[in-house]
Amino acid sequence: MIVPPGSHTAFIGKPETPEQWLMYLYGKVPGGPGSLAQKYSDYYEGEQQKLAFSQMRYKQAFASVFEQWRDNFCGMIVDATNERLNVDSFRIPGDAGTDKDSRIFWQRSSMDAYSNAVHLEALIQGQAYVIVWADKDGEPTITPVSSDRMAVCYKAGSLWELEAAARFEMDSWGRQQVTLWTEDYVYEVAYGTTEWDRGERKPNPLGVVPVIPFENRSRLGGSPYSDLANCIPIQDAVNKTVMDALTASEAAAYPQRYVTGLEIQEDENGRPIAPFNVGIDKLLQAEDPSATFGAFPTVDLKNYVVLVDMLVQHLASVSRVPSHYFLVNAASTPSGEAIISAEAGLVAKVRERMLHFGESWERVIRLCFAVKGDKRRHAFSMETRWKDPEYRTEAQHIDALLKLKQLNVPEEVLWSEAGFTAAQIESFREMRKEDAKAAAEVQKLMPQPENQATATKPPQGNAGNANRKINEVKN
Repeated sequence: MIVPPGSHTAFIGKPETPEQWLMYLYGKVPGGPGSLAQKYSDYYEGEQQKLAFSQMRYKQAFASVFEQWRDNFCGMIVDATNERLNVDSFRIPGDAGTDKDSRIFWQRSSMDAYSNAVHLEALIQGQAYVIVWADKDGEPTITPVSSDRMAVCYKAGSLWELEAAARFEMDSWGRQQVTLWTEDYVYEVAYGTTEWDRGERKPNPLGVVPVIPFENRSRLGGSPYSDLANCIPIQDAVNKTVMDALTASEAAAYPQRYVTGLEIQEDENGRPIAPFNVGIDKLLQAEDPSATFGAFPTVDLKNYVVLVDMLVQHLASVSRVPSHYFLVNAASTPSGEAIISAEAGLVAKVRERMLHFGESWERVIRLCFAVKGDKRRHAFSMETRWKDPEYRTEAQHIDALLKLKQLNVPEEVLWSEAGFTAAQIESFREMRKEDAKAAAEVQKLMPQPENQATATKPPQGNAGNANRKINEVKN
C-alpha cells in the first residue's frame, strides 16, 4: 500500500505545486482495506460472509465444515455482461487506413486481452483507467490501471476534460513510484523515493492529460456505479438462507430418537447419564416392558429452496440477467426466438455499456495518434465497432445477413456483421484480388471465340427466295 510522506491528511484547497496535487489526488484513491472497492472485488471473487447471522455456538460448530462453501452469483452477473463486450475495430468515415493503424496500436499493447480486463474492472468497481504514453522508440503504448491505484481531477464544469491525474504504484520489492500528469508537465517520483517533493518535472509533449477514465453507468450528478451495488444485499440474503439450510441439514443428519417409560439414571453429581450410545450400527433395547422407542420426523428443507429461488429471481430482475442463467426452478435454457426475448434486457444493458466504453476507447486511439503526431488526433468522428452482443444460432444469423444482401448492403459490412474480425476482412480483400488474377489467367488459356465482326449478315426483310439463294451462293 502506498504511504504518503508526513501527514496522512489529504490536501485541502486548490493545489498549486506537484506535491500538493499528489496529496490531493491520493485522498481520492478509492482502494484500501474495508473500502467499497475492496468489498466489490471480494464479492466478485466469492470472498463473502459466511455464518454471518448464525448464533455463536453454530459458528464454533460449523465454521470449519463450511469454510470452503461458495454460492457466488455476483461473479456470474458481472461475467454475463463482460463476456459480450468485445471491441472489434475503429473507423473514421472516409478514412480506410484508420482501422489498420489502430489495430497496430491495439496489438502492440496486447489489448485483445487487456481490454477485457478494463471492462471487467469498470463493471466491478465502477471505474478503471487507461494511460497512453510513448515508449523508448516513440511508439504509443496503452496501459490499463486499476481504480485503486489512480485518481483524476476533472476541470471545473467539465464531464470529460481532466485537469490532473496521478498514478500510485508499488513494485514487488515494496518500492513505490508516483507519477503526476497535468496539461503542462509530467512529474515523476522515482522508485524507492518516499518524499514526493523530490520528483522530476518534465514538459508534457501531448498538451493533454494522457489518462482516460472508463466509468460504468455514468451519471451527470453522481459517482460511477458498480454493477454489484444492488446485488450484494440480495447475495447476503441468499448466503444466509443457504447457510441456515446447511446448518439444519447437518443437525438433522440422523433422525432424533426418543424413549419413554425408562428410568433416568444419574451420576454421583446428580447429572443424567445417557442411557444409550446412539449410532448407525447400534441396537436400542430396554428391560423395562413399559419403555417405548420412537423417532422424530426428518427435517424438510423444501421451504429453504423456495426462499432461495425467490431471492435468485430478485437477483435476475435487479441485474437484468436472464433467469435461465441462474437455473431457477430447474429452468431449461430457451432456444430460438425464446432466447432472444429472454436476453433482450441483458443485450440492452450491454449496448448501453458499449456506448460509454466505446467513447473512452475512441479517446484512447486519438491519443495514440497524438503520440505519433498524426492529424487524426482530432478525428472526433471516429467510431468504435463492437462485436455483436446478441447470441443467435448460426442459421438465424446468416439468414438475416442474406436478407440484408438483397438490400444491397456492402459485402464488407455483412462480413463484419457475420463476426469476422478486421484482420480477417482485410485478408478477404487480398484473397479476392488473388482469385480475380487467377480467374483472368485461366481465361487466357481457354479457347477464344472467333471474331464475328467481318461475317456477312444475311439480308433482312421479305425479298423473296431469289435473293436468299444468291446470298447462299456467295457464302
